[in-house]
Amino acid sequence: MTERHNHKRPGLKDFFTNLSGPMPLKDKIRLFIKNNAIKIKTGKECCGHPGEPGC
Repeated sequence: MTERHNHKRPGLKDFFTNLSGPMPLKDKIRLFIKNNAIKIKTGKECCGHPGEPGC
């Protein structure tokens, strides 16, 4: 049996909102890459760090 979550898939607006946070660009890029790598590795839609770039 597969487990389903009621998480809404983030949209384009969420993507840009996460990237507009008050942090240096190099940190945003680092988190974006790290969080997407976590999502790819686990096969999930969320990396577990909501609100961070890439999640």
